[in-house]
Amino acid sequence: MIVFNTISETHKYLAALAYNNKSIGFVPTMGALHSGHLSLVKQAREENDIVAVSIFVNPIQFNEAKDLKGYPRNTEKDLSLLENLLSSEDFIFVPTVEEMYPKPVDKKYDFGALGEVMEGSSRQGHFNGVGIVVNRLFRIIQPDRAYFGEKDFQQIAIIRKMVELENLQIHIISCPIIREKDGLAMSSRNQLLSSSQRKNAGILFKSLSDAQSLSANHTVQETCKIISRMINAEPEFDVEYVDFVNEATLQSINSWNEADSIRCFLAVRADKIRLIDNIKIYPFSQ
Repeated sequence: MIVFNTISETHKYLAALAYNNKSIGFVPTMGALHSGHLSLVKQAREENDIVAVSIFVNPIQFNEAKDLKGYPRNTEKDLSLLENLLSSEDFIFVPTVEEMYPKPVDKKYDFGALGEVMEGSSRQGHFNGVGIVVNRLFRIIQPDRAYFGEKDFQQIAIIRKMVELENLQIHIISCPIIREKDGLAMSSRNQLLSSSQRKNAGILFKSLSDAQSLSANHTVQETCKIISRMINAEPEFDVEYVDFVNEATLQSINSWNEADSIRCFLAVRADKIRLIDNIKIYPFSQ
């Protein structure tokens, strides 16, 4: 594998790949890699001639300076993990903030209703920052396919909308959530949890899983309340939101027969650590 730190050297390498008509699969990351990230890299490796991975903690998608400062970083370990998966032709792009943003950023996206709910409502400006950095990375790497994990299901919808707005010819691939043994969705933020918080964090997936059976004899509103109570019963966790939405629009539903495809989303605070997760729901007939 090859490591690039600048856009110019990356473009020089990409020119040679384009000449040989090689397909590129791209996995954008903020580092602190785990098995979830590596599963994306493995899928990209299977489906493309060349795999590109970026490692960049994007400052403009963070709402709180403390969250940005505390975000886990270990580039040396990340490169070691990737070395076992990537070929000699694959490459990793590890830019500085100055390389990515040489000038102040003022672009504003309109993602419509997709960006106004759940994470969009809770984290003002977050998705605009995501759209900006992913657009820049796409234009630098010029991939044929880009791979994202469904833990950030709403983000995938936002990125697909950005690709449409920017008229980019890139196929966005969504990949299944990779979970720990207790069901907790793998996330770089998990390593920030205290031992006690991590021990009890399985309640998030348990509550999501229970939503399936609850839908048999409870309304959407009742199910939301039950799930919230389950999680809040753990003193170290505080529910920010639980929402059942139409997968196609990400808008909240009021009844189980309101959409063909339903997904339950939640966001939970563990002190200063914020965890998100989601699961597809197959409701029973009411």
